Amino acid sequence: MENRVFVVTGVTSGIGKALALDIAKTGEMLVMVARDGDRGSATLKETALTTQNPNIDLQLCDLSILSSVRNLAEILKSRFEKVDVLINNAAIYKRKRVTTIDGFEEMFAANHLGPFLLTNLLLEQLQAAVQTNGSARVLNITAPSTVRLNFDDLQAERNFNSLNVFGATKMANLLFAFALARRLESTGITVNAIHPGVARSGLMKESFAPLRLFNWLISSPPQNVTENIMQAAIAPEFEKTTGKFFYRGKAIEAPAYAYDRDAQERLWEISEALTDLSTTKGVLPVNDPQL
Repeated sequence: MENRVFVVTGVTSGIGKALALDIAKTGEMLVMVARDGDRGSATLKETALTTQNPNIDLQLCDLSILSSVRNLAEILKSRFEKVDVLINNAAIYKRKRVTTIDGFEEMFAANHLGPFLLTNLLLEQLQAAVQTNGSARVLNITAPSTVRLNFDDLQAERNFNSLNVFGATKMANLLFAFALARRLESTGITVNAIHPGVARSGLMKESFAPLRLFNWLISSPPQNVTENIMQAAIAPEFEKTTGKFFYRGKAIEAPAYAYDRDAQERLWEISEALTDLSTTKGVLPVNDPQL
């Protein structure tokens, strides 16, 4: 049994930072993915000093920029033969509509397209982990959003409401998780979504003051919510569980729309086209005879 390789995005604050610390304490190989170099380096030093784990690596990536995601995937492929656990944790909230250099609305790009592309580009490394250690896991950190996707205005070009757009990206995380779980059924790679609860972080720093205050009052310290994520990431009893939505360590029902296969597949096809995924070599084939 080789050391497991964990890849965690969004590690410079909040849940991601606390989660990285928990993983580092296991002594396994931890790859921390951060957008900001200075904050990423500070988190790396703090985590290494606290845990004394020499198996920690920092990689920089802006998940809202597709070339940055592809670059990260290539680096990970060159440095690691396998990835045992991929945790898509990073997320952003923008009060005003911003477009990326690729021309995408930034929340849609960072919260959905980036994780969608990264996960698909690392499928071969996840499959290699199955061959080595018997299983691999993908976890999407999200929320029980009830926002339905407006496929006629998916990037809110005509009607931008920041909270609605953010909620749509969280629903996209659910749709993607369930669609991917179905595709990878029986491959040994499990895919689950996790609602960690409300944790204190800088995620909503651009929101209106009353909302920031409300979130602060109802939230918990990040370290209080990571235990349940760790269970899904490493506990043997979760090894074969796939296509589920977890909250506090137990499977719960996601909003009904998240199970809509038409919505799942329409989002997948659009995401595949926007990321040029169909032209990428090495992506595992669809494993769903009903598609």
